[in-house]
Amino acid sequence: MSDSEGSMLRETADRLFTAHCDTAVRRSADQGAWPASLWAAVEEAGLHRALVPEAAGGFGVAVADALSLLTVAGAHAAPIPLAETMLASWLLAGAGLEIPDGPLTVGPVRNGEVVMLTQMDGGWGVSGTLTRVPWARDVDRLVVLAEGRAALVGREAWTIEAGENVAREPRDTVRLDGVAIAVATADVDLLAMGAAMRTQQIAGALTRLTEMTTQYAQDRVQFGRPIGKFQAVQQNLAVMAGQTAAAVAAAGMAAEAVADGVKILPIAAGKARAGEAAGIAAAIAHQVHGAIGFTFEHDLHFLTRRLWSWRDEFGKDAVWHRLLGRHMARAGADRLWEEITAA
Repeated sequence: MSDSEGSMLRETADRLFTAHCDTAVRRSADQGAWPASLWAAVEEAGLHRALVPEAAGGFGVAVADALSLLTVAGAHAAPIPLAETMLASWLLAGAGLEIPDGPLTVGPVRNGEVVMLTQMDGGWGVSGTLTRVPWARDVDRLVVLAEGRAALVGREAWTIEAGENVAREPRDTVRLDGVAIAVATADVDLLAMGAAMRTQQIAGALTRLTEMTTQYAQDRVQFGRPIGKFQAVQQNLAVMAGQTAAAVAAAGMAAEAVADGVKILPIAAGKARAGEAAGIAAAIAHQVHGAIGFTFEHDLHFLTRRLWSWRDEFGKDAVWHRLLGRHMARAGADRLWEEITAA
């Protein structure tokens, strides 16, 4: 897909979210309602299958272009499991398994959690407890990685304890105890793929946050002139723009790393840098907006709460910084520059 075709894909997604993901939809989702019309529009457009090869039922979009759809969804604070469904579909397609209809999610999404697969007559038993699973209550199928295999698990094989993140998106505890629908070999770093996807969402949300905050600074008049004319505010907006640019670059680097066979170091660096930018820019956005930005009636919180949540999911900054530090320490001082430029 060419650059122009990629741009057309993102423009199509932006029009879709503009039409189907307004403030009312986001507020309703905050109260626990499933945004059925929004998800139906996403499925009709095929966005949830963007990472799936054409031979497996997708439409052959380049990996970087497919992932860039998540920047659009992030900019609209879309309250749906688009990233999780894209990831689960990609895993199933790579394992040669059939992709079911409807929204999907994945697990485990946290370090140290283990799913057990036990071969038995007529199939595979699946067991284990997973925490912070995105959108588990809203899906009928879950894809889990265990012991070098991908397993598609139906709702009848798990129970849920409801939870949520700061953005009030479902993050549920899932207790698995049943039989998998299908199992196949899969050699994938799920945490790294999820981190790359969260990096895209952060970049999109930060882009929109910067636009919103800059516009507010131009519109809000205090002491006879727009607050954006004050040097201190201008400095904060400049810092915010710089952080957003860094996150956008990080998202591009992470997307290229996925396209290049899921290279872990660029993804680690990208997720850590985007997470840092999310914290800095969200703080500035609330400072510039002042009291109005903390009200439920204003749309600012839909972005900032997701930024605070996404930066900690699929590995927070410290997790990826430690991975990078350990890698560089093993490589040694003489290889530092080579390792940086090779990543």
